[in-house]
Amino acid sequence: MSDLSKPQFHDEAAAREWLERELWPDGPVCPHCGVVNQATLLQRGTKPRKNQPEQKRPARDGLYQCNACKEPFTVTVGTLYERSHIPLNKWLAATHLMMASKKGMSAMQIHRMLGISYKSSWFMCHRIRESLRETKLAMPLGGHNKVVEADETYIGGKEANKHASKRKPGRGPVGKEPVVSLVERDGRVRSQHMPEVTGKNLRAALVAQVDRKSYLMTDESGVYTAAGRLFDGHGTVNHSIEEYVRGGFWHTNTVEGYFAILKRGIIGTYHHVSQQHLKRYLAEFDYRYNERIALGVNDSERMTRAIGGIVGKRLTYRRTGRQQEADETIPF
Repeated sequence: MSDLSKPQFHDEAAAREWLERELWPDGPVCPHCGVVNQATLLQRGTKPRKNQPEQKRPARDGLYQCNACKEPFTVTVGTLYERSHIPLNKWLAATHLMMASKKGMSAMQIHRMLGISYKSSWFMCHRIRESLRETKLAMPLGGHNKVVEADETYIGGKEANKHASKRKPGRGPVGKEPVVSLVERDGRVRSQHMPEVTGKNLRAALVAQVDRKSYLMTDESGVYTAAGRLFDGHGTVNHSIEEYVRGGFWHTNTVEGYFAILKRGIIGTYHHVSQQHLKRYLAEFDYRYNERIALGVNDSERMTRAIGGIVGKRLTYRRTGRQQEADETIPF
């Protein structure tokens, strides 16, 4: 059976039951007080209110009441899906499509496939990307006897292809956004959008995300020289003289391969990525690379693991100059 033919992608009730099983393996978790498996599933169509426990309200599927704090909740409270008018099964289907597409899935394509408006699909995609971002760094990359490759690339169109009024003088990366990626061989990747590539910025990124016992591998750029002294070893290859591999060990082909996937996705699927949202696109490509087939993760498992990131992140529209509500913690 195809993954997309599963019930959770076509029926909202099945989608809610699937989400409850994934997020609550030990029973309902109250988002208000954190108590586990101490909640009562309320009768459909009944929602208790303070001082008015018998008042009837419109039906809400999957509504629980916490036995500890007496607050009502559903599985979507405190997640990216909270208060969304888009059916839950379409959220799950969109997540699966993005996780199963190596070079990404555009909002326009999701709009066509799921039968929702383009504005809704665009917003959904950015919410899903936000759920993939690492809010806290886990284990650092590399370690003893491990190699971490570092390199930078530039995202953006060619100045020659822009309207004359929008062109900037200069050559090379002028008008593009710098991205630095750190890739552990046979392991994970972390990418970061930087305002500019300098020795100071690179040193901060490397120290924060790479184990000092690692062997650092870069190209001949001088911005890595000072940072390279902080690690057990620092090797380089000289691309300016067309040296790409030396001795089978000295190379940056792993990070270059990641850049190939990233740029093919941006150029071929998304076409244009704004500076404001570039960090979210990087999170999407990083996540798929870190949960790839080579590491034993298939499409279905990748989608299931991605769902865990929706908890504790609430992304809403917010107008400029409007005070942010207390629960709207991650504005655009």
